[in-house]
Amino acid sequence: MRISNSVFTETIFWLMVAFSVVLPFTLYAVMIFKQAISRWTVLALGFSLVAIAAVNVYFLQRLSSLAAVTPSLADDVFFVSEIRVALYLLPALFAGIGINLISHVLTTHLTAAERRFSETHAEKDEEAEV
Repeated sequence: MRISNSVFTETIFWLMVAFSVVLPFTLYAVMIFKQAISRWTVLALGFSLVAIAAVNVYFLQRLSSLAAVTPSLADDVFFVSEIRVALYLLPALFAGIGINLISHVLTTHLTAAERRFSETHAEKDEEAEV
């Protein structure tokens, strides 16, 4: 692999930008402008955000390794110094939102399933009393 002067010129950096900014905010925009959203769509969005967070963490780790061997000091500031910890906040945010969406779908489904179960068993109990 060729080592460039800076990680900012590497394809992996631009892929990280796409996965960190463009893709998630495009997903948010689509969901905000939709008038009705199914549970499956919300669930898919939740899993997508968790996957995006995982990919971002991989990219950040890879860029830290690349930045350590480049002569550029600019990329060291972001990817080798203590500032790089702050870069993990965006993937953590996406993962957190994704987990909350998944939890919401699961909680809604389980609440409805419990209600249906109670209604079914209440009818059977009434029939048994008659």
